[in-house]
Amino acid sequence: MASFNEDSLKKKLDDLNMSQQSIQTVSLWLIHHKKHAHTVVNVWYRELIAATDSRKLTFMYLANDVIQNSKKKGPEYNKEFANKLGKVFEHLGGIRLDEKSVHGLNRLLTVWGERNVFDHEKVKLFKKNLNKGLKIKEGGGKKRQHGSKHKKESSKKQRKESVESTESSRLRKDSEGDLSPQTTPPPSDPPEPEQLIEALQELESAATSDAVVREKIASLPDEVSDVSLLTKLQDLNAARALSKKVEDAMAMLETYNKRLSEEMEARKMVARMLHDYITYQKDLLAQAEETLEEHRQKHNKVKKVRDELKAHLQNLPDISKLPSIRTGSLAPLPSAGDLFT
Repeated sequence: MASFNEDSLKKKLDDLNMSQQSIQTVSLWLIHHKKHAHTVVNVWYRELIAATDSRKLTFMYLANDVIQNSKKKGPEYNKEFANKLGKVFEHLGGIRLDEKSVHGLNRLLTVWGERNVFDHEKVKLFKKNLNKGLKIKEGGGKKRQHGSKHKKESSKKQRKESVESTESSRLRKDSEGDLSPQTTPPPSDPPEPEQLIEALQELESAATSDAVVREKIASLPDEVSDVSLLTKLQDLNAARALSKKVEDAMAMLETYNKRLSEEMEARKMVARMLHDYITYQKDLLAQAEETLEEHRQKHNKVKKVRDELKAHLQNLPDISKLPSIRTGSLAPLPSAGDLFT
């Protein structure tokens, strides 16, 4: 990773786009340089204010990624962003954003409230600042164009239905663990290794691993699942015996299907845990690699100083070979009279 300075930060913000890779790459760089959190957030704020309306949502997704993924490494970014977000949402509420940006920002605030990223009162204030300005602008538009009221209402209704359909799809993806920046905020906190190991071990006893039940299901007689065989029943006792077999088979299948559904949800959860854990480990690996590189550079500098010092010492005169003052081998200094004669 490159060293931190404001020019590098501005360049990265200029190149930022809505792709998940772009947001996570810049976020990782910022989290690594968390000691510069105050400068980072100030520059981010200035660049967001100056950015075009269509790019402001991208800046907010970046802030969200940094805030949520830096929680375990320290509170620096949470505190710095908390000081600026009030002004940010006032700014966003005072401009005319497209519907995608409005819904994306409201969704972001909802997630912050659900995950307690900021306290509920603060999130509530953010949402009020965001939507207050937007409502005023919509009201002003209606006054100016009162004559086309019915056409505008019809158009708004169509857009609302389209947005609600898109938002519904986003929410479904969110529940399934979709982590793209266009739909949901980035990954949550990674699980502890013990939690991940325990979840994986629990899958070993899942329904698909229960060979005994699967064997029982495979060995069920044909008459419990084939309606055409009912014609072969000859008396009431045979019918009652078959009814008992069918009830037992249904109970076993319902129980097994329930276990399969639970296993499916458990595997989805483990998949999300693995994703979050791998992402976190990649983050740690990148930081370790940069730390290693920094220490290698320091080692080379110290080695260079050592080599130069060694060469300098070798060029100094050998004190043991100099005349000794104590033995009188040095000539006496001239007197004052000798100097003027």
